Amino acid sequence: MSEDLLITKGNKQEQYESLLPQIKGLLEGEPDLIANLANVAAALREQFNWFWVGFYLVKNDELVLGPFQGPVACTRIKKGRGVCGTSWQEEKTLIVEDVEKFPGHIACSSLSKSEIVVPLFKNKIVVGVLDVDSDSLNCFDETDKLYLEKIIQLINL
Repeated sequence: MSEDLLITKGNKQEQYESLLPQIKGLLEGEPDLIANLANVAAALREQFNWFWVGFYLVKNDELVLGPFQGPVACTRIKKGRGVCGTSWQEEKTLIVEDVEKFPGHIACSSLSKSEIVVPLFKNKIVVGVLDVDSDSLNCFDETDKLYLEKIIQLINL
């Protein structure tokens, strides 16, 4: 598949519906996890122009920064700390409308206003998280949760 994305305008659901098969095409036949995570982060940021999109991977009982798109980020996050560490601990997707109101939020950037974090599972164990930040309040909703979880399922962990 060509590595060019067809950027779709329209409502959020239409954008995801267009992006899903493109991400699937990017991942097909590529066994390298880091390459695939990098392409997923790039595709999501390019399509939605979010402030920050990236992955943290579980290594030795902490989340360690993986492939991402956006400004520099926190390198290590403990389980239960911030939105990413809490998503890991609770093993579920978290949507935060206003990061300033999230107890223990880790401010990698003061420009981040809202966030969604989706855990990555392998054999029913969280092995990482997809972290997406917006510089707008209340950017993420159940549509993002649904489609980002579908995108995560495309990744061969």
